[in-house]
Amino acid sequence: MSENCFHCGQNIEKERIAFDDKIFCCNGCKSVYEILNINNLSNFYELNKRSGIRPDNEQTSQFDYLDTPEIFSTITDFSEGKTSLVTFKIPVIHCSSCIWLLESLHTLNPNIHYSQVNFTRKNVQISFNHEELKLSELAKFLTNLGYKPVVNLETADKKEEVLDKTLLIKLAIAGFAFGNGMFFSLPEYTSQWAGTTDYWMETYKNLFRFIMFLLATPVVFYSASDYFKSAWYGLKNKIVNIDVPIVLGIIMLYGRSIYEVVTDYGAGYFDTLCGLLFFMLLGKVFQKRTYSALAYDRDYKSFYPIAVTKVDFNGKQENILLSELQIGDRIMVRNQEIIPVDGILINGEGNIDNSFITGESASIPKKPGDKIFAGGKQLGSALELEVIKTVNQSYLTQLWNKEAFKKYETGLDTLTNEISKYFTFIILGITLIAGIYWGRIDFEKMFQVIAAILIIACPCALALSAPFTFGHVMRILGRNKFYVKDTLTIEKLSKIDTFVFDKTGTITHHKKSNIKYEGAELQEFDLKNIKSLFKNSNHPLSKSIYEYLEVNDEYFPIENFREIPGKGYEAMVRGNHYKIGSAKLVGKVSENLETAVYISKNEEFLGKYIFKNEYRANLNSLFQKLNSYEIHILSGDNSSEEKQLKSMIPNVRGMAFNQSPEDKLNYIKNLQDQQHKVAMLGDGLNDAGALKQSNVGIAIADDTNSFTPSSDVIMSGDKLELFDKYLLFSKDAMRIVKFTFGISFMYNIIGLGFAVTGHMSPIFAAILMPISSISVVGFTSIATWARSTKYFKIRK
Repeated sequence: MSENCFHCGQNIEKERIAFDDKIFCCNGCKSVYEILNINNLSNFYELNKRSGIRPDNEQTSQFDYLDTPEIFSTITDFSEGKTSLVTFKIPVIHCSSCIWLLESLHTLNPNIHYSQVNFTRKNVQISFNHEELKLSELAKFLTNLGYKPVVNLETADKKEEVLDKTLLIKLAIAGFAFGNGMFFSLPEYTSQWAGTTDYWMETYKNLFRFIMFLLATPVVFYSASDYFKSAWYGLKNKIVNIDVPIVLGIIMLYGRSIYEVVTDYGAGYFDTLCGLLFFMLLGKVFQKRTYSALAYDRDYKSFYPIAVTKVDFNGKQENILLSELQIGDRIMVRNQEIIPVDGILINGEGNIDNSFITGESASIPKKPGDKIFAGGKQLGSALELEVIKTVNQSYLTQLWNKEAFKKYETGLDTLTNEISKYFTFIILGITLIAGIYWGRIDFEKMFQVIAAILIIACPCALALSAPFTFGHVMRILGRNKFYVKDTLTIEKLSKIDTFVFDKTGTITHHKKSNIKYEGAELQEFDLKNIKSLFKNSNHPLSKSIYEYLEVNDEYFPIENFREIPGKGYEAMVRGNHYKIGSAKLVGKVSENLETAVYISKNEEFLGKYIFKNEYRANLNSLFQKLNSYEIHILSGDNSSEEKQLKSMIPNVRGMAFNQSPEDKLNYIKNLQDQQHKVAMLGDGLNDAGALKQSNVGIAIADDTNSFTPSSDVIMSGDKLELFDKYLLFSKDAMRIVKFTFGISFMYNIIGLGFAVTGHMSPIFAAILMPISSISVVGFTSIATWARSTKYFKIRK
């Protein structure tokens, strides 16, 4: 009786190692089990039985070259201080337990800060301490766990290919073989159809058949190699994937053709086989091109809302899109803002938090002349940077997704996977029954029937339904200034039952005409100092006052800048200590219920800027349309607006004022504890914790440069009145996906009906398979566009 290794699940052929009441096939598997057990990671085996990968027995000294400085800088994505970031391609990643283990590396090695798996691309990004753990040692560590990284020039190149050149070569070979195979088989087919015997055909038919064999062989073993690899790897890991039926059909047609030629029974199906693989590869090229188009649209257009403040040499500021930045431009980065591009620090004291990149919260000081990487966050006074690289927006996409890297599977993805798994077994069963039936009636036709069933039943269209629908939905939402992080967000948004709105900067906005100053008269010296301070903050009230102050835009250096979350900030300007923020921060008691920014100088109160809250347009209408949801309002201000808010939102279920960032987060938690699905709408600054805690975090931004990786959506403030339409469109997207499931099943049922009854040839099945995929993509495109026209004005 054969035994299987507890770790990797493979048959034990040579060694049989008993340890901890379990059996292992080699010391490598036993060692990995010990490592996981010691570090309390035995849940790895509960996620997926026998899901481990057998460690590579090869010498790991092959990775020593990675420590060469030139190679190290090429391979790594980021390296500063003690922390480096590297992305390794690991082809053996195959299931949820692999993802779980690779994202738990920090528990196995204290010098690893975090690791993030991209399952579809089969890679893992790792943040590590390069002073304590060399890059070569990290590669060896992964190899010893059974996840040997592939390192070559292709993986070191950070550019994404629009289309795989190898796939095009395979398609070209299949097309060449198909065309020439039809040419060489034509005389024999013509002779058979005419019912005559031709002397020259009889003399050279074996030569023609041999040529067709030579043409078909590289098509089977090279052009179809991806199908064989996928099927073999799946079976090796006890997974029956959708490529298994396809491979069975290819082997059956190829084997039967060789048998017919060798026994002189007939010409075989070499031309059909080449045509079959040509059309299948053509369908794959179509899918990849469409995916690439969606990915390009996603990477670039998703971040069109993110703007930066460009500064000219006279100090004039201008908000521009990231895509418009050029090398040599100068930009301003304020406190708590993400640095969008690699640059050289020109002015200011840098205090860079690279936690979005490295996973560590430690900040790194920078002085003028130092290089600063994109993705860092400035903590302190405003910086002026000179751009040295154009924006890499796909990298920012990665940063935005950082907080959600555990959510690698959605409900629809799970449903698709489950359907595909059972679907494959059902198809294999149908094939077996049909094979037995036709074997008794017409043995020769049995091979065509089996091949047709195995090819037509490929659930490619089913697998395409969700990603293509959501891809189009995300693009349309982005064009309407509702920028969604990922497809999971669309699904979650459709299930929300409770909305929590922040007040300041979310449902209100501020204009110069709505600001009034009360207090001691401010001298020009103080006004310029205060305006320099306001220039450093990205809070909406600070920005409003900055525009309100009518003094020359002269910037003075800021020292010892410190922000107190939820209260304000303080700093030294030209030898004077200023505090700007809440009444409590400057040591005053708020006498009236009002929204105000208080200012003190050298611990002496100067005055306050009072705001008259102006609510965004058509809010009454919006809240009426949201009457089927629970509405809650949170604010860091006092309760001066409570009466007006209640009249504006008659269905409001709760309000809370004087809320700190932690209070807002706990408010969301309490609602979730009551089994509510909560979406939080905030300005992305003091609301970052609440946005991250909520089921869907929506950051509202007027100038859209308040980028926060804590949010799932970035939404333009002037589009808040359309919020109900975004919700309805998300629900429509779910309906479209389910409808495309139905279309996919219809194709398979009709196709199987013809194939089982012997009315469909394998080559026709190969043509119909990509057509079904094309029709699904076409339907999702038309359906999403049609539904979007109901809600939005679609730009041409």
